[in-house]
Amino acid sequence: METTANVLVALVATLHAYFLVLEMFLWERRTGRRLSGFDAAMARATAPLAANQGLYNGFLAAGLVWALVAENPTGFRVQVFFLACVLIAGLYGGFTANRRIFIAQALPGALALAAVLLAR
Repeated sequence: METTANVLVALVATLHAYFLVLEMFLWERRTGRRLSGFDAAMARATAPLAANQGLYNGFLAAGLVWALVAENPTGFRVQVFFLACVLIAGLYGGFTANRRIFIAQALPGALALAAVLLAR
């Protein structure tokens, strides 16, 4: 179960690293506009907000990577903390911004968090 938990944590970290790239560097390109549904003018207007959001996603990814390499009990505690942050952010985003965030962020975070807690 510990291996499954670690794989899920790594997948959530990778997902948030992808969000960083998408929101900080690809927001105004076709990939970012397709995801957001924005036209070029709206993507340009919201790019600073998206970049800020991307930076926060990068912090989540970095925290999860740290959690994977840290010795226990620190690694376990850091995993729980950052996965809880991912889950809360995903729930908030799903309720306030776009329901797809429930599937893209909250669900992977919840699955990884459950696996980490069960592996303990």
